[in-house]
Amino acid sequence: MARISKFYVVWSGLTPGIYESWDECQKQIKNYPNARFKGFPTRVAAENAYNSTYDSYKTKRTKSKALFGIDENQPKPVFPSVAVDAACNTITGDMEYQGVDAQTKRLIFHQGPYPDGTNNVGEFLAIVHALALLKREKSSLPIYTDSMTALAWVRNRKANTKLIKSSENEILFELIERAEKWLKENIWKNAILKWDTPIWGEIPADFGRK
Repeated sequence: MARISKFYVVWSGLTPGIYESWDECQKQIKNYPNARFKGFPTRVAAENAYNSTYDSYKTKRTKSKALFGIDENQPKPVFPSVAVDAACNTITGDMEYQGVDAQTKRLIFHQGPYPDGTNNVGEFLAIVHALALLKREKSSLPIYTDSMTALAWVRNRKANTKLIKSSENEILFELIERAEKWLKENIWKNAILKWDTPIWGEIPADFGRK
């Protein structure tokens, strides 16, 4: 989905400045030779750009994309934070999950592999594991996940898995029950955020097996 610009910087036009609608911006640039303008999602981004010349802004933006692969006007991850992910072996059915420092990728915890599991179950357990660990450490760091399903399960405090219980995965159902119990008995201050994979690439906790 295209990002909607709410603020427009006019560096070169009838009256340079910051405008809050495309119609107002157009009035400054229409039929103006070599007009220089750009839309931004926030006023802060627009003001930062306007405080630079158009050429210096373009140079800075190009360097930012070359160094980090992220446009300076795109949203960026919150650091410090914890990132979690799970991986399931499609051949053996073994599942494991882990949590890392989202900025440095330093391993914080790793669990598994567990037989006959699913990615969604692993993502759910990873978030709850991170919440419990951070609460013990009295830390309010945010947690990133790339699973909307796991996010919904945590919000509902219930893992709505279609995984069928068996003798092989009995331990996973015990872990799910314990995780649900923890969610129902605890409150937390940690924000649980969706990792923006299309912009930032794979989540730092990714197992790299794709």
